[in-house]
Amino acid sequence: MAADRLRRHLVIFARQPRYGVGKRRLAHDVGNLTALRFSRSALAELVRRLGRDPRWTLWLAVTPDHPTAWVRQGRPIGQGKGDLGERLTHVTRALPPGPVVILGADTPGVSRTDVAKAFRQLGRHAAVLGPARDGGYWLIGLRRAPRDPLPFAGIRWSTEHTLADTLASLAGHRVAQLQMREDVDDGAALGRALRRRRLV
Repeated sequence: MAADRLRRHLVIFARQPRYGVGKRRLAHDVGNLTALRFSRSALAELVRRLGRDPRWTLWLAVTPDHPTAWVRQGRPIGQGKGDLGERLTHVTRALPPGPVVILGADTPGVSRTDVAKAFRQLGRHAAVLGPARDGGYWLIGLRRAPRDPLPFAGIRWSTEHTLADTLASLAGHRVAQLQMREDVDDGAALGRALRRRRLV
C-alpha cells in the first residue's frame, strides 16, 4: 500500500513533567521551578496546536511508561528502556503501519505546517530531518516502507554529531531536511524562546 494511503502518525516524545526530574541543564541555569513550568507549557502548547488535526493521529511517547493518566490528549505509548536510539526504535516498531513523524517536546513553535511538510516529504523520501542548532535534530520522519532503514543504531546522541551520524546511517536513501530550529536545553535557549513567544 502506498505511504500516502496509510494512516500518518505524529509522535511527541515527552517526559512526564515533574519537579526536579528531566531538563537538568535547563534547571541548572534557571532553577527547577522554571524548568518545570517550561516543560509543562511547551508540551501543552504542542499538543494543543498539533493534536486535533485530522491529517494524522497524535501519539505521546512517554517516560516513565506508567502511569499515563496525565496524558489528556493523544494516544499514550511507553518509550520503553534503553538509550534514545533504543527507545525511538521501540516506539517506531510498535506503531501501526504508516509514515511517522517524531518530535521532541522541547522545541517551541513547531506548527501544523511544519508537520504537514514533513509528511509530504515522506512521499518522495525515505526520511526527513529537522536540523537543530546544536548538531542534533528537532524532528525525524520515516516513510517506513519495507526496505527503509531505522537509523537509530550507533548514533552519538545529545552531541554535535547526532545529525551527521543519522545522515550517515541513511546513506543510499533519499533524505529531506526542513528548516533549522533550536531546542530549549539551557537558560540561554530559553531566553531566546521567551523573546520569540512567552511560554512560562
